[in-house]
Amino acid sequence: MTDTHETGPAGEAGQTSATGPTDPRLADFERHRRTVFGIAYRMLGSVADAEDLVQDTWLRWSGVTGPVASPGGFLARTVTNLALNKLDSAAVRRESYVGPWLPEPLVAEPDATDGVERAETVSVALLVVLESLSPLERAVFVLKEAFGFSYQEIAEALDRTEAACRQVGSRARAHVRARRPRYDAPPELRRRATDEFLAACVGGDLNRMLELLAPDVTSWTDGGGVISAALRPVTGADNVARFVLGVLRRLGEGAGVRPVLVNGVPGVLVTVDGAVDSVTVFEFAEQPDGAVRISEIRAVRNPRKLAHLAGPAPAPAPAPAPGADGSADRSGPA
Repeated sequence: MTDTHETGPAGEAGQTSATGPTDPRLADFERHRRTVFGIAYRMLGSVADAEDLVQDTWLRWSGVTGPVASPGGFLARTVTNLALNKLDSAAVRRESYVGPWLPEPLVAEPDATDGVERAETVSVALLVVLESLSPLERAVFVLKEAFGFSYQEIAEALDRTEAACRQVGSRARAHVRARRPRYDAPPELRRRATDEFLAACVGGDLNRMLELLAPDVTSWTDGGGVISAALRPVTGADNVARFVLGVLRRLGEGAGVRPVLVNGVPGVLVTVDGAVDSVTVFEFAEQPDGAVRISEIRAVRNPRKLAHLAGPAPAPAPAPAPGADGSADRSGPA
């Protein structure tokens, strides 16, 4: 593998010190750290597990003696194979997971200048689709589609033939194409629609929420059995709108919401008394009348998946008062 693939979420796993590393081996690793994290995160859908793999990759790299022709290739190959091993145990955990499974979100402020690069390869919706691929299909798809490695490089990394990797890649692309959202909403539309929906939620405006939701909208909540959350998807605009308003009402006066970037696209962060309660992201679909409405809502409330977001939160907008319209009496994130 060559050293030409330098993309991935910014600020994901620590940065080089202001003076820069003096060890050439460390300098090489820091130069490729974001790519290492990006591969691990896309493979596992877990920030915590990805950070663990970054450390494991560093240990492998720091133990290498002698010259390495392609440090970037070595690191990509190492983290990919570590991720494949990790997926074996992750698959067992997913089989017993309580309720819908969603990836751990990467969250940044809306005005972040160095947000998630290539957001289309790391969206929550896409990570959910990647969960349905085999580990090998996932590895080939991530290396090829997200990071631009050639099939020859991928074959060397996975100890497969180039022809076999091409076949796996073709199968993975077809699978993803058939299951990913059909409509790729422009960033400005996503931001505007998300802000409008957020304002309607905060104001308890059920009618406006219904205008923004597709009739067949579906909402998923990931509580992981750790915290109260809907165990099955909620479907239909009226059900989803009332569910969201009911959740905000139940969270109480200490609840607040604010816009954030979730895996590079506009989303919502909900806090309770300053602590992160949930992170939500939306997908959109064009309707028969030409309007674009929210078609999917995915909310992570499992505190284990939000632990990396711990810390004081900026003052959020207040949630609706208990008297706001919203009769749903179920628990889960907005």
